[in-house]
Amino acid sequence: MLSRVAERVYWMGRYLERAESTARLVNAYTTQVMDLPIGVEPGWKHLVDITGANRLFDESYSRYDERSTIGFLVADPDHAGSIMSSLAMARENVRTTRDVLPTEAWEHANELYLYARANVEKAIGRKHRFFFLKNVIFRCQQIAGLLAGTMSHGPAHEFVCIGRNLERADMTTRIVDSAVFILMPRKAAPGEYDSILWANALKSLSAYQMYRQNVRNRVVAEEVVRFLLKDPQFPRAVCHTLAASAASLATFRRNAAALRSLAGVQARVADADVRTMSLEGLHRLIDEVQSDLGDVHDQIRATWFTLDQPAQLQVQAQSA
Repeated sequence: MLSRVAERVYWMGRYLERAESTARLVNAYTTQVMDLPIGVEPGWKHLVDITGANRLFDESYSRYDERSTIGFLVADPDHAGSIMSSLAMARENVRTTRDVLPTEAWEHANELYLYARANVEKAIGRKHRFFFLKNVIFRCQQIAGLLAGTMSHGPAHEFVCIGRNLERADMTTRIVDSAVFILMPRKAAPGEYDSILWANALKSLSAYQMYRQNVRNRVVAEEVVRFLLKDPQFPRAVCHTLAASAASLATFRRNAAALRSLAGVQARVADADVRTMSLEGLHRLIDEVQSDLGDVHDQIRATWFTLDQPAQLQVQAQSA
């Protein structure tokens, strides 16, 4: 399998998951803003804080109002993390790897992109936003299910899974950290609506029902953090996504460095006593996990995605 093909299907998995996760996040946050009394919600800037793209936002927008924030996260072509940019890149990666993917994958990815392009402006206003976001989520899940059910579970499929699971882990940590960030300034006097905030974090990941089934407790910060970071069975929990990534990596040769890097993240998450950890401690833990996930990505890229570069450089030198 060519390294450039492996890289493209890996990023296809990441971009599809990024589009779906961003749609989930915007959908759940809009619902929270509508449910809370005026003045209680953390404001629209909080959505950009989660993505870590504040500098890019400030370069193009003057204020963090609803229209600017939603436009940035959903429709902005210059923001690589927006839904439209993620779908465009996912479509391009599917188009250039059609020889290793089911034909239907290209058809669905193309249809999803065309649907989003035709309707994305409607999503900036609240009237059509929920319908648009739910359609994006459903169609991303449709492609994921298609690949799981019709694609041979060989190296290409494993790279898709690795990309998807690392992206899920990253988004889950960002959503948990966003709630911690809001609560830190008022930790001595918990707000009346903190439970709504944590319920929204669960709903952002479609985790609310599974949390209630497995934890069987009211929505409290320590239990939510433990569930989203350490639950081994919930597909969007960091523990589960890391284990699934490790299982995929184990199918490849020359995997020692990537598995070692991944094992470090798993150990950090497993050893963390989130029930007794302070909010500052949780914030540091999540920063460390996000940094570790970046190291895992770097190991994967160095091991499998740069193999063609010497040959490419040689061809460029000969043609120069």
